[in-house]
Amino acid sequence: MTQQVMVAEPVHEVLARQGKRRGDGWAAARYLAPTLLILVGLLGYPLYQLVLISLYDYGQEQASGGAPLEFLGLGNYRKLFGDPQFWTVLTQTVGFAAVCVIGTLFVGGALAMLASRVRTVPRMILFLAALGAWATPAVAGSTVWMFLFDTDFGLVNEVLVGLGFDGMANHSWTYDKFVAFGLVAAQVIWCSFPFVMVTLYAGIIAIPKEILEAAALDGASTVRTLRTVILPLLRPLLVIVTIQSIIWDFKLFTQIYVMTGGGGVAGNNLVLNVYAYQKAFAASEYGMGSAIGVVMTVLLLLVTAGYLRALRRSGEPL
Repeated sequence: MTQQVMVAEPVHEVLARQGKRRGDGWAAARYLAPTLLILVGLLGYPLYQLVLISLYDYGQEQASGGAPLEFLGLGNYRKLFGDPQFWTVLTQTVGFAAVCVIGTLFVGGALAMLASRVRTVPRMILFLAALGAWATPAVAGSTVWMFLFDTDFGLVNEVLVGLGFDGMANHSWTYDKFVAFGLVAAQVIWCSFPFVMVTLYAGIIAIPKEILEAAALDGASTVRTLRTVILPLLRPLLVIVTIQSIIWDFKLFTQIYVMTGGGGVAGNNLVLNVYAYQKAFAASEYGMGSAIGVVMTVLLLLVTAGYLRALRRSGEPL
């Protein structure tokens, strides 16, 4: 009898906890239902239209009503995947986004650590400067950077010539493919790191001081404390800023378009978003442009889902 009671009680408790979790889940679903309906309206219908257009031969004639729509099925996708330029642009987009994401996380994380260790006045100056960069519109920021690196009147070239680098006179920073990508990446990092810095700074100051003091008493160095204490505690925030940075940088358009004149010399600096714009609007191939948009959306969803799945397997809370 005693053994039956000891077995029955844990089962009863488990069932009760499961029922409570189900009840909490339904309550959360009811609270989230209005937001989900709005998202379906704002995102679901445009995505549906994007997929639908990608299945047709939809050009300027079809848009103006001068020619009937022709259903191609997966024809646009077969043409896209068979185009060597698409794979070149995709490779460039992945590499460029990776550099921007890593640079943004490094700069934002380093400045967040710095802000948590300096006094009030330097910290306020740092935050004001960072938020100024964050608040600058992408077009305005890109234009300012282009003025700084202008071939004839750029301040950077004048300073370098004044320092004795005579070869930098009238130097073009956007002619070379990789230099142009580097210049745009620097501008993207400049306008993106404040979000990472503010988010991680909030996480750092929320860490209980007792934990950091215990690590110091154990003789842990600053680097070891960062690696074994601070970063594990900040991992949920790092997931958020990493995923958002991947999404933002992978679908970058404004900086590339403004700073490289629409994709660089002979299209050397094209990324997927600019490539889709050229196909859809410059070439009036709206179906092909929509197909590129669908591919971008699927890739971003796969990256986000894979990252979250790996995090869940590691046992981290989401």
